[in-house]
Amino acid sequence: MAETTVSSTFSILVKSLLGKIISVPVSLDDTVLDLKMKLFALESDFYPSQARLIHDGWQLVDELTLRHYNITSNSIVHHILRLRGGGSAPLKGKEDVSATGGQLPVVQQQGGLPGIASRIKIPSGSAGVTSIIEMKSYLAGITSTGAEEIQKWPQSDVPAEERSCHCVRQELQEVKPEIDSYVLKEENIYKACLPGPGIFQCSETGLAFEVQSAASIVYRYASWSTHLKEADQNVWVPAGPLFNIWALPGTVRAVHLPHFICLSDADISGCSIAHFEFQKMTIQQPTEVMAFSAVLENPSFSLVGVVWRKLRSAISLPMHSLVLIFHQLSAANTTLHLYLIPDDISVKKAIERQEMSWNSKLIPKPPPFSPLFFGNRYQVSSNAQVKITPGTHLPFCYKSPKDQQLFVEIYIRNMAEEIEFFITDGQNDTEVWRASLRSGDFSHSRNDSKTPSGAAFLKKHKTELCSRMGQLSSILLNLRVGDVINSEEEEEVQAQNTKQKKNQFLLDLVERKGPNAQQKLFQVLRTKDPFLVEHLENN
Repeated sequence: MAETTVSSTFSILVKSLLGKIISVPVSLDDTVLDLKMKLFALESDFYPSQARLIHDGWQLVDELTLRHYNITSNSIVHHILRLRGGGSAPLKGKEDVSATGGQLPVVQQQGGLPGIASRIKIPSGSAGVTSIIEMKSYLAGITSTGAEEIQKWPQSDVPAEERSCHCVRQELQEVKPEIDSYVLKEENIYKACLPGPGIFQCSETGLAFEVQSAASIVYRYASWSTHLKEADQNVWVPAGPLFNIWALPGTVRAVHLPHFICLSDADISGCSIAHFEFQKMTIQQPTEVMAFSAVLENPSFSLVGVVWRKLRSAISLPMHSLVLIFHQLSAANTTLHLYLIPDDISVKKAIERQEMSWNSKLIPKPPPFSPLFFGNRYQVSSNAQVKITPGTHLPFCYKSPKDQQLFVEIYIRNMAEEIEFFITDGQNDTEVWRASLRSGDFSHSRNDSKTPSGAAFLKKHKTELCSRMGQLSSILLNLRVGDVINSEEEEEVQAQNTKQKKNQFLLDLVERKGPNAQQKLFQVLRTKDPFLVEHLENN
C-alpha cells in the first residue's frame, strides 16, 4: 500500500452497517486502535474490542497507523460489529454471513500475516442489515485494584512524627468509567461519561478532568518505553503513567495527570508534561503541581504523562511508592512475592494480571512511610526465620507496565501467629516500611488453596452453579474471546430454554474440554461473580 508522508489533522467518515455515518477527526499517525477509541467516545455502542474496521477491502489492524492504509480526508471506513456468534480476529479462511435486508462482507484470507492480509469485499446494500446486537462492556481475566480501592487499603500505624511524607490527596468527585476490555491484549479502554460542569476523578486510573458541560472522554494506558526515545531518557524520567486520551477539542478545560513524586522535599520546577503527537515529543509546563497530580489547562490530547527533568546524570527525587505482597496459593507452605514499585496504578495492574495467572492472592498492606529514591537498593528483612530469594536487596526503579517487574520471593516454612517484615534503605540503614503478616491474612488464601483447580471447584459446586450462575452472556463472551468456546457452541448454550439448562449445558461443555477450559471458566467466575465464588468456597 502507498504511504502518505504529510502529518496533518483531518476528518474521515465512518459508516456502520446500519447506515449511520460519523465524521471523526484523525491524523495519519493515529493507530487503528486510536480511531476505535474516538468512535467509542462519539458513539456509546461502538465498543473497540467488538469492532472491525474496513477500508478499501482491507480489515484494519489495531497496531498499524492510518498512514499505512493511505487513509485521507476523502476516505470512508466501514465499521462492523463482531456478531454474537461471529468469532474473533484474526480472521482465518473464508467467512460468509448473511442478514435480513442485505449482505455482510465476504472475508478471504490472502496469505501473509494473519489479520493484516484479510481481504474483505463489501457488497452494495450492506447498510440495510437489520440485526440488532446488544453489546456491553465487560471486565475480563481478573479484578484489578483501582485508585479508589488503593485509597481504602490499611493505613500505616507509624506515628506521624516518624513519617517524612505528609502529602495529602485532593478529594474530588469520583466517576466510575465504562470499561471495554481487550482480553487477549490484556488492555482496558476506559470511557468516562461526565454528567455536567465540575472536576471528576476516574475511580480506576486516578485521572481527573475539569469540564464545563457534560462530556465523554476515552482513555487507556500507554507504554513509556515505546514512546520515550533513548536520547530523551537521558533528560527526562517518567513520573507517572502515560495515557492515551481523546475527547472532542475544547471539551476538557483541564486535566489532572497522576504523578508519584513526593513534594515534601522536591523542587517542582523539574515537573513537566510530555505530549507525544505526530511521532514527536513536546514538553509543556503544568498550570499547577499538586501532591499527587499535575494540572494542565486547555489540553490538546493524544499521549500525555508527567515527566521530571533529571539533575546531572541521575535523578534523586523522593518518590511515593507501594509495597505489594502476593500469596502463592499453589506453592509449598507459605510463599510470598514482594514488590517495591512507584505509586503507579498502571504498573500495579500489570503486576496483578501476572500474579493472578500464577494463582496468587494480594494481601493489602500500607505503603512505605518515607519516600524512596530511584537507583537505591532496599533491604527486606523479618523478625522470623524466612528464606528470601534471590537476595534480600531489592532495587527501586521504574519499569514499564509491559516489562517484567522485580520482586523477591519469601518462603516461610512455619507460619507463626504474627510475623513482622521491614524494609530499610541500603544506603543509610533507615527504616522506610514495616508491616505485620498475621495468620488471618492467609485464612482466605488457605480456603482458596483447598480448591486445587478450577476443575475441582466446578465439579464440587456444579448443582449450585446450575441454579445460581448469572451474567451468562458476559461469561460466554469472555470464554469465546479467550478461545475456550466457539461461536456455534455459544449459540447452543443460548438456545437452551431456561437459565438452569443454559448453565448446565455450559458446565457440561467446559467439562468435556478438560482442565484448562475449566480453569479459565473458574477465573471468569471469580471476576464476574466473586461473591458467589467466595460463598461456595467457604461453605
